Amino acid sequence: MSANSSTVAQLLWQGPVCIGWKQDLEGAVYHLANCFLLLGFMGGSGVYGCFYLFGFLGTGYLCCVLWGWFDACGLDIVLWSLLLTTACLLQLAHLVFRLHEDTLPEEFGLLYRTLYLPLQVPLQAYKEIVHCCEEQVLTLATEQTYAVEGETPINRLSLLLSGRVRVSQDGQFLHYIFPYQFMDSPEWESLQPSEEGVFQVTLTAETACSYISWPRKSLHLLLAKERYISRLFSALLGYDISEKLYGLNDKLFAKFGLRFDIRLPSLYLVLGPAAPDPGPESTEEDEDVQEAAGAPPRAPATNVRPVPPCSPTPAATDPPAPPSQARMSRPDSGTLGEDSSSLVLEDFEEVSGSESLMDYRSDGEYMR
Repeated sequence: MSANSSTVAQLLWQGPVCIGWKQDLEGAVYHLANCFLLLGFMGGSGVYGCFYLFGFLGTGYLCCVLWGWFDACGLDIVLWSLLLTTACLLQLAHLVFRLHEDTLPEEFGLLYRTLYLPLQVPLQAYKEIVHCCEEQVLTLATEQTYAVEGETPINRLSLLLSGRVRVSQDGQFLHYIFPYQFMDSPEWESLQPSEEGVFQVTLTAETACSYISWPRKSLHLLLAKERYISRLFSALLGYDISEKLYGLNDKLFAKFGLRFDIRLPSLYLVLGPAAPDPGPESTEEDEDVQEAAGAPPRAPATNVRPVPPCSPTPAATDPPAPPSQARMSRPDSGTLGEDSSSLVLEDFEEVSGSESLMDYRSDGEYMR
């Protein structure tokens, strides 16, 4: 131990071992190599920072190889510099391979930047989602149907990438589907994984469309395996369905001038198919039956207001009060009470400048 300490002390205090210093400076290649090394060690983090780092380091070590071969004439300098240059080149090749592996097709890259990146979805999770749909982009020609009402089975979930799709029921237009919206989110949410069903609406491409589609079984397996992806799809599907419902609500607002709450259970009763009104033919049949039975025909009901007896009044009397504008109660309101559907119907009737929903005999006529 004492011998080692004495050797270190000699190196520190007795001056350099070199007999003589070179008077000439090294060549330009040596100084260029050190400049590249200095720039390389100033590199940052991340993929592009690694490209910067290993690019300048590899160039600097290559200059060291040239300097050791032509100026220093040292085999050890050449070998070490060559080894470091090879390591930098291998690292650059690995980075290029990683970037090529992470590259997505143009449609899927745009989908990630538009829909998933704002939600801070990791790229690895997005790759699993894309792998589930086999990285295939499907197309629809103009007026080609994606699903037919009552015929097409619900066996997939699709997301529209470009174009516009028209949704209709019984030949009546309901709403449009625009890019980056799910095409069949209500049908997907309406069924359990073990259930089967068919579409209740018809989806037709109004323009040339492109979309991606996940098979139902494969997507359910992915959602069961990856909890993060399951919660992500739950949020996306819920948002998509709410947008479609609010789109229908905006259609109500545009027609009647009132914005209704889509959570009202009575709104479905108002828009549902009404009972068929008896026509003139059924009225004539009733009269024939009454005449055949020998019963006198029933007179139409009229509102006859009894007249109070007149009594002499003094000369100076107060002017009569104006008739009250109170709302007349409906025939069965005292027995059954006024439920929410009757209130909504009454509100529809009182919308100024618009026709009443009572005039519509079916939801098809209403949605026109």
